[in-house]
Amino acid sequence: MSAAVELRGAAVRLGDHTIWSGVDLEIARGELVAVLGPNGAGKSTLLRVILGLLPLSAGTAAVLGAPAGVRNHDIGYLPQRHAFDSSTRVRGVDLVRLGLDGDRWGLPLAGGQSRRERVADVIRLVGGDAYATRPIGECSGGEQQRLLIAQALAAKPDLLLLDEPLDSLDLPNQTAVSALLGRLCRSEGVAVLLVAHDVNPMLQELDRVVYVAGGRVVSGKPEDVITSETLSALYGVPIEVLRTSEGRLVVVGHPEAPAHHSDRHHH
Repeated sequence: MSAAVELRGAAVRLGDHTIWSGVDLEIARGELVAVLGPNGAGKSTLLRVILGLLPLSAGTAAVLGAPAGVRNHDIGYLPQRHAFDSSTRVRGVDLVRLGLDGDRWGLPLAGGQSRRERVADVIRLVGGDAYATRPIGECSGGEQQRLLIAQALAAKPDLLLLDEPLDSLDLPNQTAVSALLGRLCRSEGVAVLLVAHDVNPMLQELDRVVYVAGGRVVSGKPEDVITSETLSALYGVPIEVLRTSEGRLVVVGHPEAPAHHSDRHHH
């Protein structure tokens, strides 16, 4: 079976600026992979390349055994988002249903029994039965994110691309959503690639990390990539990686330390 994502000698240029180059990357089906790195390094660019929205300036990109963009109907995509306002009245279940017919204008298609069952199945899969019939604006941040993941799963994708799905959540919800994604990989066989700032909430669930910095990309197991030696080489400055007594990874020596959980979620 072909890899879910395969990049060979890949490079992206925007104008005169090279975002990253020389990228060789392979993501297997059923793997949970985090894309890490500082702001502006090209993490979201990688997702756009996989979706076929941004052409490579060099190299090749194959997704689910075809050129990037050809099999987007087999990809579930969750872009960056802000929390829904409390006045948003659309129900969670209707939001999930858009994963089946959201590419069509107007009202959702009249669903047959199989469509209703699929929506119910993915809501159950993410643990959303208790709140799926509420207006989405009345759901907590963690509940909203679970329903959005259900929406991305509705069409039975082979690959799930999530752009910073944990960023608006507090630490307990980050950990819970990470555990949910790990279960989805194992139970559904879906390859999951998610952009994140902090590796710690998902560290126990990850198969591999893809680290983007300094125009380069390195991939491998977290313990092989998130090291002082590897990150120092990527950033071109001395970086120290520490492991706390609780097992958390802390990156020291760079103004943006994406493996360190900051206090940005505390209010």
